[in-house]
Amino acid sequence: MTRSATVRSLAKINLDLRVLHKSSDGFHELRTVFQTVSLFDSIEISYTEARRSELILEDALAIPNNLILRAAQAVLDTIRVSAQVRFRLIKKIPMGGGMGGGSSNAAAVLMALPVLAGRALPFEKLQDLAAGLGSDIPFFLMGGTALGVSRGTELYPLADVAPEPVLIVSPGFHIATGPAYAGLERTLTFPGSSRSINNFQSFVRALAETRSAGEASAFSANDFEAVVTRQYPQLKSIWGKLWKLGAVGVRMTGSGSAVYGIFDSRESRERARRVLQGDRVFQGYRVFPAALVSRQGYRRLWRRQLAEHLRPDQELWPPRSRYER
Repeated sequence: MTRSATVRSLAKINLDLRVLHKSSDGFHELRTVFQTVSLFDSIEISYTEARRSELILEDALAIPNNLILRAAQAVLDTIRVSAQVRFRLIKKIPMGGGMGGGSSNAAAVLMALPVLAGRALPFEKLQDLAAGLGSDIPFFLMGGTALGVSRGTELYPLADVAPEPVLIVSPGFHIATGPAYAGLERTLTFPGSSRSINNFQSFVRALAETRSAGEASAFSANDFEAVVTRQYPQLKSIWGKLWKLGAVGVRMTGSGSAVYGIFDSRESRERARRVLQGDRVFQGYRVFPAALVSRQGYRRLWRRQLAEHLRPDQELWPPRSRYER
């Protein structure tokens, strides 16, 4: 018997991102606020039990070492079943833009494949698998608004914010994460850590009080912006244009290169989108209208797209399969 599903794999933005000292394990200590947005990739999944496992991915971009296949193998190994699993990936989230597209794809497989296979994986086990695959992946098992510390894998859910409209601009070039971190020149001791943490806490408090990413953006920062814009000054023109077109908050996400503006209405966002898409300076850039997605909305989406395979009227998270034995 073959079971199939088509799922949306949502992107994320960083509403705030501070890079502190470098740890002894070579990674950097982070403070960030993740936020899911409605921009998505689509993944078609077909699952068939078989004597030997076979994973097949149709991907027009031929992404090397694709996290979809690694996540699928991790699930099959954990639930101890053999199956033929086919995937078809339709990419829309910009690659190398700091929006977590590959991480979101992996998390989508971690959540969907156990349901199709009729096996239950506790949330804690899914988190362990996610953390073993990549730093951003555990967030996509949660969605909504979340505080991330350490490498971003230690997560704390925050209260949902308003579903404000955003405009995401991708200039189309990839910014390598390693050189971006190196440009920050953080060492095992970083004298600015206390100040960064205090400023980050001010942003989190503002976000909690206003429930608005736009209103709280006056307190936000992304430590990578200063480093990346020195190498890619064209990002400054995106910033300036979004502010000029009425954005109430503008930030780069992750280590770049995508930049987003938060707007106070869909109408103002759409006006900005039309202007950007008609501006010769930004020809070749990709412009995506989207909205912030709450944790509740994220979970509703997942229950809806897996509905035919789920137990009726269940509110468990992650979703549980109707085929469980």
